[in-house]
Amino acid sequence: MSAGELKTEKLLLVDGHAFAYRAFFAIRSLSSPAGAPTNALYGFVKMLAKMRAATGPTHLAVVWDGGLAAERLAALPGYKAQRPAMPDDLRRQMDDLAAWVGAAGGASLCRDGVEADDWIATLARQAGECPVVIASSDKDFMQLVSPRVGLLNPNDKSEAVWTAEQVRAKSGVEPAQIVDWLALIGDAVDNIPGVPGVGPKTATDLLRQFGSVEALLARLPEVKSDRLRANLLASMDILRRNRDLIRLHDDLPLETPFEQLRVRPADTVRLREFYARWGFKSLLLELGPAAAAQGSLF
Repeated sequence: MSAGELKTEKLLLVDGHAFAYRAFFAIRSLSSPAGAPTNALYGFVKMLAKMRAATGPTHLAVVWDGGLAAERLAALPGYKAQRPAMPDDLRRQMDDLAAWVGAAGGASLCRDGVEADDWIATLARQAGECPVVIASSDKDFMQLVSPRVGLLNPNDKSEAVWTAEQVRAKSGVEPAQIVDWLALIGDAVDNIPGVPGVGPKTATDLLRQFGSVEALLARLPEVKSDRLRANLLASMDILRRNRDLIRLHDDLPLETPFEQLRVRPADTVRLREFYARWGFKSLLLELGPAAAAQGSLF
Protein backbone atom coordinates (compact mmCIF):
# COMPACT_ATOMS: atom_id res chain seq x y z
CA MET A 1 0.00 0.00 0.00
CA SER A 2 1.36 3.39 -0.98
CA ALA A 3 1.67 6.37 1.34
CA GLY A 4 -1.11 8.08 -0.59
CA GLU A 5 -3.44 5.13 -0.09
CA LEU A 6 -2.58 4.94 3.59
CA LYS A 7 -3.68 8.51 4.16
CA THR A 8 -7.18 7.68 2.91
CA GLU A 9 -7.64 4.89 5.47
CA LYS A 10 -9.35 5.49 8.80
CA LEU A 11 -10.26 3.02 11.54
CA LEU A 12 -13.31 3.60 13.75
CA LEU A 13 -13.30 1.59 16.99
CA VAL A 14 -16.60 1.56 18.89
CA ASP A 15 -16.99 0.74 22.58
CA GLY A 16 -19.91 -1.63 22.01
CA HIS A 17 -21.43 -2.06 25.47
CA ALA A 18 -21.12 1.65 26.22
CA PHE A 19 -23.24 2.55 23.20
CA ALA A 20 -25.66 -0.33 23.76
CA TYR A 21 -26.37 0.98 27.26
CA ARG A 22 -26.57 4.53 25.95
CA ALA A 23 -29.12 3.54 23.31
CA PHE A 24 -31.11 1.43 25.76
CA PHE A 25 -31.58 4.28 28.23
CA ALA A 26 -32.04 6.97 25.58
CA ILE A 27 -35.14 5.24 24.16
CA ARG A 28 -37.25 4.01 27.03
CA SER A 29 -40.00 2.12 25.23
CA LEU A 30 -39.83 0.41 21.86
CA SER A 31 -40.79 -3.12 20.92
CA SER A 32 -41.13 -5.37 17.88
CA PRO A 33 -44.47 -6.52 16.45
CA ALA A 34 -43.97 -9.68 18.53
CA GLY A 35 -43.50 -7.64 21.69
CA ALA A 36 -39.71 -8.07 22.11
CA PRO A 37 -37.72 -5.01 23.27
CA THR A 38 -35.95 -3.19 20.42
CA ASN A 39 -35.03 0.18 21.96
CA ALA A 40 -31.29 -0.57 22.20
CA LEU A 41 -31.28 -1.97 18.67
CA TYR A 42 -32.89 1.07 17.12
CA GLY A 43 -30.80 3.56 19.07
CA PHE A 44 -27.57 1.69 18.32
CA VAL A 45 -28.29 1.54 14.57
CA LYS A 46 -28.94 5.28 14.48
CA MET A 47 -25.90 6.12 16.64
CA LEU A 48 -23.54 4.07 14.51
CA ALA A 49 -24.87 5.66 11.34
CA LYS A 50 -24.23 9.09 12.85
CA MET A 51 -20.69 8.13 13.88
CA ARG A 52 -19.98 6.83 10.40
CA ALA A 53 -21.20 10.07 8.85
CA ALA A 54 -19.01 12.09 11.21
CA THR A 55 -15.81 10.10 10.74
CA GLY A 56 -15.95 8.42 7.32
CA PRO A 57 -14.16 5.18 8.27
CA THR A 58 -12.79 2.69 5.77
CA HIS A 59 -12.35 0.17 8.60
CA LEU A 60 -14.69 -0.40 11.53
CA ALA A 61 -14.89 -2.65 14.56
CA VAL A 62 -17.42 -2.74 17.37
CA VAL A 63 -15.67 -4.24 20.37
CA TRP A 64 -17.67 -5.83 23.20
CA ASP A 65 -16.64 -6.60 26.77
CA GLY A 66 -15.92 -10.28 27.30
CA GLY A 67 -15.53 -10.01 31.07
CA LEU A 68 -13.09 -8.46 33.52
CA ALA A 69 -9.33 -8.87 33.20
CA ALA A 70 -8.10 -11.46 35.69
CA GLU A 71 -5.04 -9.43 36.66
CA ARG A 72 -7.17 -6.40 37.55
CA LEU A 73 -9.48 -8.50 39.69
CA ALA A 74 -6.47 -10.01 41.44
CA ALA A 75 -5.10 -6.54 42.21
CA LEU A 76 -8.48 -5.16 43.31
CA PRO A 77 -11.22 -7.73 43.98
CA GLY A 78 -13.80 -4.94 44.07
CA TYR A 79 -12.89 -3.76 40.57
CA LYS A 80 -16.16 -2.72 38.85
CA ALA A 81 -18.02 -4.75 41.51
CA GLN A 82 -20.54 -1.98 42.18
CA ARG A 83 -22.00 -2.07 38.69
CA PRO A 84 -25.56 -3.41 38.52
CA ALA A 85 -26.36 -6.42 36.37
CA MET A 86 -27.34 -5.72 32.78
CA PRO A 87 -31.10 -5.13 32.48
CA ASP A 88 -32.87 -8.20 31.14
CA ASP A 89 -34.45 -6.25 28.28
CA LEU A 90 -31.02 -5.09 27.14
CA ARG A 91 -29.51 -8.55 27.47
CA ARG A 92 -32.23 -9.90 25.18
CA GLN A 93 -31.05 -7.55 22.44
CA MET A 94 -27.29 -8.13 22.64
CA ASP A 95 -27.02 -11.08 20.24
CA ASP A 96 -29.04 -9.20 17.65
CA LEU A 97 -26.84 -6.14 18.09
CA ALA A 98 -23.71 -8.12 17.30
CA ALA A 99 -25.42 -9.84 14.37
CA TRP A 100 -26.59 -6.50 12.98
CA VAL A 101 -23.04 -5.09 13.04
CA GLY A 102 -21.86 -7.98 10.89
CA ALA A 103 -24.80 -7.67 8.47
CA ALA A 104 -24.16 -3.93 8.15
CA GLY A 105 -20.57 -4.54 7.07
CA GLY A 106 -18.61 -3.96 10.26
CA ALA A 107 -16.53 -6.30 12.42
CA SER A 108 -18.00 -7.38 15.76
CA LEU A 109 -15.34 -8.52 18.23
CA CYS A 110 -15.67 -10.18 21.64
CA ARG A 111 -13.59 -12.69 23.57
CA ASP A 112 -14.09 -14.17 27.04
CA GLY A 113 -11.99 -12.50 29.72
CA VAL A 114 -10.97 -9.58 27.51
CA GLU A 115 -12.13 -6.08 28.35
CA ALA A 116 -13.17 -4.00 25.37
CA ASP A 117 -10.90 -1.14 26.45
CA ASP A 118 -7.78 -3.28 26.19
CA TRP A 119 -8.73 -4.77 22.84
CA ILE A 120 -9.48 -1.30 21.47
CA ALA A 121 -6.08 -0.10 22.71
CA THR A 122 -4.41 -3.07 21.04
CA LEU A 123 -6.24 -2.52 17.75
CA ALA A 124 -5.33 1.17 17.80
CA ARG A 125 -1.65 0.28 18.20
CA GLN A 126 -1.77 -2.47 15.58
CA ALA A 127 -3.24 -0.02 13.04
CA GLY A 128 0.27 1.34 12.53
CA GLU A 129 0.18 4.73 10.84
CA CYS A 130 -3.53 4.59 10.03
CA PRO A 131 -5.61 7.32 11.73
CA VAL A 132 -7.89 5.93 14.42
CA VAL A 133 -11.06 7.30 16.02
CA ILE A 134 -12.23 5.69 19.26
CA ALA A 135 -15.93 6.20 20.00
CA SER A 136 -16.56 6.12 23.74
CA SER A 137 -17.37 8.32 26.72
CA ASP A 138 -14.93 6.35 28.91
CA LYS A 139 -12.32 8.78 30.23
CA ASP A 140 -9.71 6.00 30.29
CA PHE A 141 -9.39 6.37 26.53
CA MET A 142 -7.96 9.87 26.93
CA GLN A 143 -4.62 8.17 27.64
CA LEU A 144 -4.54 6.90 24.03
CA VAL A 145 -5.07 10.27 22.34
CA SER A 146 -2.18 11.18 20.07
CA PRO A 147 -1.59 12.87 16.70
CA ARG A 148 -2.86 9.61 15.14
CA VAL A 149 -5.59 8.59 17.63
CA GLY A 150 -8.64 10.73 18.33
CA LEU A 151 -11.60 10.29 20.65
CA LEU A 152 -15.26 10.74 19.70
CA ASN A 153 -17.00 11.40 23.01
CA PRO A 154 -20.81 11.18 22.73
CA ASN A 155 -21.12 13.43 25.78
CA ASP A 156 -19.50 16.27 23.83
CA LYS A 157 -22.30 18.05 21.99
CA SER A 158 -19.78 19.68 19.63
CA GLU A 159 -19.28 16.19 18.10
CA ALA A 160 -15.62 17.06 17.55
CA VAL A 161 -13.03 14.30 17.48
CA TRP A 162 -10.90 14.99 20.54
CA THR A 163 -7.21 15.71 20.24
CA ALA A 164 -4.73 16.54 22.99
CA GLU A 165 -6.29 20.00 23.13
CA GLN A 166 -9.65 18.66 24.34
CA VAL A 167 -7.94 16.27 26.75
CA ARG A 168 -6.08 19.21 28.29
CA ALA A 169 -9.29 21.22 28.47
CA LYS A 170 -11.05 18.35 30.26
CA SER A 171 -8.30 17.28 32.66
CA GLY A 172 -5.67 20.00 32.68
CA VAL A 173 -2.95 17.47 31.81
CA GLU A 174 -1.48 15.85 28.71
CA PRO A 175 -2.78 12.50 27.40
CA ALA A 176 0.46 10.87 28.56
CA GLN A 177 -0.39 11.97 32.13
CA ILE A 178 -3.98 10.70 32.17
CA VAL A 179 -3.09 7.38 33.82
CA ASP A 180 -1.39 9.22 36.69
CA TRP A 181 -4.20 11.78 36.89
CA LEU A 182 -6.83 9.05 37.23
CA ALA A 183 -4.63 7.11 39.65
CA LEU A 184 -4.62 10.15 41.94
CA ILE A 185 -8.34 10.93 41.83
CA GLY A 186 -9.62 7.36 41.42
CA ASP A 187 -12.48 6.26 39.21
CA ALA A 188 -15.88 5.75 40.82
CA VAL A 189 -17.23 4.20 37.62
CA ASP A 190 -14.70 1.35 37.95
CA ASN A 191 -14.81 1.31 41.78
CA ILE A 192 -11.17 2.41 42.03
CA PRO A 193 -10.53 4.59 45.10
CA GLY A 194 -8.15 7.50 44.77
CA VAL A 195 -6.02 9.40 47.29
CA PRO A 196 -8.12 10.95 50.08
CA GLY A 197 -8.41 14.68 49.62
CA VAL A 198 -7.21 14.65 46.01
CA GLY A 199 -9.75 15.82 43.44
CA PRO A 200 -9.27 16.64 39.77
CA LYS A 201 -7.87 20.15 40.39
CA THR A 202 -5.38 19.02 43.02
CA ALA A 203 -4.28 16.13 40.82
CA THR A 204 -3.79 18.50 37.90
CA ASP A 205 -1.76 20.91 40.03
CA LEU A 206 0.44 18.09 41.33
CA LEU A 207 1.15 16.71 37.86
CA ARG A 208 1.89 20.15 36.49
CA GLN A 209 4.43 20.62 39.28
CA PHE A 210 5.98 17.15 39.37
CA GLY A 211 5.18 15.68 35.96
CA SER A 212 4.31 12.15 37.08
CA VAL A 213 3.25 10.08 40.06
CA GLU A 214 6.70 8.51 40.36
CA ALA A 215 8.37 11.95 40.45
CA LEU A 216 5.77 13.11 42.98
CA LEU A 217 6.43 10.18 45.30
CA ALA A 218 10.18 10.68 44.96
CA ARG A 219 9.84 14.35 45.93
CA LEU A 220 7.13 14.20 48.58
CA PRO A 221 8.92 16.62 50.94
CA GLU A 222 8.27 19.34 48.33
CA VAL A 223 4.49 19.03 48.80
CA LYS A 224 3.64 22.05 50.95
CA SER A 225 0.43 20.81 52.58
CA ASP A 226 1.15 18.56 55.56
CA ARG A 227 -2.22 16.85 55.22
CA LEU A 228 -1.84 16.23 51.48
CA ARG A 229 1.72 15.01 51.93
CA ALA A 230 0.58 12.57 54.63
CA ASN A 231 -2.27 11.27 52.45
CA LEU A 232 0.07 10.75 49.52
CA LEU A 233 2.61 8.96 51.70
CA ALA A 234 -0.09 6.65 53.05
CA SER A 235 -1.38 5.97 49.53
CA MET A 236 1.88 5.07 47.77
CA ASP A 237 0.90 1.45 47.23
CA ILE A 238 -2.62 2.43 46.17
CA LEU A 239 -1.25 4.87 43.61
CA ARG A 240 1.02 2.30 42.03
CA ARG A 241 -1.80 -0.26 42.01
CA ASN A 242 -4.17 2.28 40.44
CA ARG A 243 -1.74 3.00 37.64
CA ASP A 244 -1.64 -0.70 36.78
CA LEU A 245 -5.44 -0.91 36.91
CA ILE A 246 -6.04 2.16 34.75
CA ARG A 247 -3.30 1.74 32.15
CA LEU A 248 -4.85 0.08 29.10
CA HIS A 249 -3.12 -3.01 27.73
CA ASP A 250 -2.23 -2.39 24.09
CA ASP A 251 -0.21 -5.58 23.69
CA LEU A 252 -2.84 -8.30 23.88
CA PRO A 253 -1.95 -11.45 21.91
CA LEU A 254 -5.06 -10.97 19.77
CA GLU A 255 -3.93 -10.75 16.19
CA THR A 256 -6.70 -9.19 14.15
CA PRO A 257 -5.52 -8.58 10.57
CA PHE A 258 -6.21 -4.99 9.63
CA GLU A 259 -7.92 -6.00 6.39
CA GLN A 260 -10.47 -8.01 8.39
CA LEU A 261 -11.68 -4.69 9.76
CA ARG A 262 -12.29 -3.15 6.35
CA VAL A 263 -15.93 -2.16 5.92
CA ARG A 264 -17.71 -4.75 3.77
CA PRO A 265 -20.79 -4.39 1.59
CA ALA A 266 -23.91 -4.61 3.70
CA ASP A 267 -25.96 -7.79 3.54
CA THR A 268 -29.23 -6.09 2.68
CA VAL A 269 -31.12 -9.39 2.66
CA ARG A 270 -30.26 -10.00 6.31
CA LEU A 271 -30.84 -6.35 7.20
CA ARG A 272 -34.26 -6.47 5.59
CA GLU A 273 -35.08 -9.57 7.66
CA PHE A 274 -33.87 -7.86 10.83
CA TYR A 275 -35.74 -4.62 10.25
CA ALA A 276 -38.97 -6.43 9.32
CA ARG A 277 -38.77 -8.59 12.46
CA TRP A 278 -37.95 -5.61 14.66
CA GLY A 279 -40.63 -3.41 13.10
CA PHE A 280 -38.22 -0.70 11.89
CA LYS A 281 -40.30 0.58 8.98
CA SER A 282 -38.23 3.72 8.37
CA LEU A 283 -35.01 1.71 8.16
CA LEU A 284 -36.67 -0.71 5.75
CA LEU A 285 -37.54 2.20 3.50
CA GLU A 286 -33.93 3.40 3.63
CA LEU A 287 -32.82 0.06 2.19
CA GLY A 288 -34.84 0.73 -0.95
CA PRO A 289 -36.61 -1.89 -3.09
CA ALA A 290 -36.04 -5.50 -2.10
CA ALA A 291 -34.38 -6.24 -5.42
CA ALA A 292 -31.83 -3.42 -5.06
CA ALA A 293 -28.14 -4.34 -5.20
CA GLN A 294 -26.27 -4.72 -1.95
CA GLY A 295 -24.01 -1.91 -0.84
CA SER A 296 -22.14 -0.79 2.24
CA LEU A 297 -24.05 1.15 4.88
CA PHE A 298 -20.77 2.63 6.02
